[in-house]
Amino acid sequence: MSFIHDDFLLTTDHAQQLYHEHAANAPILDYHNHLPPSEIADNRQFANLGEIWLEGDHYKWRAMRANGEVEEVITGNADAKAKYLAWARTVPQTLCNPLYHWTHLELARHFGIDTLLDASTAEEIWEAANSALATPELSVHGILKQFNVRALCTTDDPTEPLTHHEAIAALGINTKVYPTFRPDKAWRVDQPELFNPWADQLATAADGDTATLPGFLAALEKRIDDFHALGSRLSDHSFPYAYADFPSDTEAARIFDQARAGIAASPAEQEKFGAHLMLHLGRAYAARGWAMQLHIGPQRNNNTRLFQTVGPDIGCDSIGDWPQAAPLARFLDRLDQDEQLPKTILYNNNLMDNFTFATMIGNFQGGIPGKMQFGSGWWHADQQEGMEWQMKALANTGLLSRFIGMLTDSRSFLSFPRHEYFRRTLCNLLGEFMRDGKLPNDHELVGGMVKNICYANAKAYLDLVVED
Repeated sequence: MSFIHDDFLLTTDHAQQLYHEHAANAPILDYHNHLPPSEIADNRQFANLGEIWLEGDHYKWRAMRANGEVEEVITGNADAKAKYLAWARTVPQTLCNPLYHWTHLELARHFGIDTLLDASTAEEIWEAANSALATPELSVHGILKQFNVRALCTTDDPTEPLTHHEAIAALGINTKVYPTFRPDKAWRVDQPELFNPWADQLATAADGDTATLPGFLAALEKRIDDFHALGSRLSDHSFPYAYADFPSDTEAARIFDQARAGIAASPAEQEKFGAHLMLHLGRAYAARGWAMQLHIGPQRNNNTRLFQTVGPDIGCDSIGDWPQAAPLARFLDRLDQDEQLPKTILYNNNLMDNFTFATMIGNFQGGIPGKMQFGSGWWHADQQEGMEWQMKALANTGLLSRFIGMLTDSRSFLSFPRHEYFRRTLCNLLGEFMRDGKLPNDHELVGGMVKNICYANAKAYLDLVVED
């Protein structure tokens, strides 16, 4: 029997039935990823396995460094095959890491390859995969069709022109592709050398004036409306912790003006400005019926040497340990007091805080089924145990039945089998509960919950136009 077999990760009869009857054929709605919209618009045909598998994949890069590979074959100038061979040398060392599962699941589902990848099999897998990649079935559009991806939401800076999204919409492909509003640079008043060029670009994109704080806020709202016109109903933000030290309008304007004059904000001022900005944006999202995603808790760019030579998002980020409960509650409550709290998805990077986040959402529910969501296990928690711990925390303190399920959070078009990985994990967890008598022996009841978590809940919650 091959490693990736029909009942992979399914350890009970109940789990197998739940998965095969209710989860396996559910469509995919991938509402958070980092896929380049340009490659969707162009229907990119990847030349080789190195290109499609390793470009931008900091999960793999992190493992390759741990295996002793040199930076040249990780993020450096080595050719695609050299980087692939370095990954092949690394894969056997990832046993017990989810990368081992993902690697072989992707080989099986995209290429029909059930051979274990290592240095001795690397060449034959390279040749077989590259031959398949030359076919229309493994172009970007072919992959989206193969995995029945009904909709996906990319992650887009407000200064981006959105022309690729306009081009995708004009193509009429079966997969709906929507931008997600990600204004992370909007509060970088502590780095005027970054903030000021970005603010100027925002002015151009919004056809506005960002010389003053009111103009800056108006430009952001104009871009929200531009995103909305293309079908977007989602924003995304990432912080170490929620910003909840709210300044007056006058103080916020002072911090902004200071940054526009080239004077860096102090850490305390930067957090105040971020809190002011997030209140404004949260209200804007609520007014338009959007969902606000908050990715909270990572400690980024820890390796100064690699950050200076290679850049961010390269696998040098880890779990942070800041206090989360008090500032997060203050931020959400401030919006809720004025009945301007949008639908919100909280993603937790520190597994120690799972119950903090799972109980936090319960404080602000109401009016919309699952209005406040505890997002799927994220980043370092994006593995079988991490997903199980997230779901158990949610199940024990809230309504797992209203959970909107999985997303890839990936930069690779080969990552859609992560939905299968999640679905198998979900069904195995519920199957264990059924075996142990914690859930009724009613496959229609529990299977309906599985179907909703895999697809239907996200479709209803996100209010996206999706082709059925």
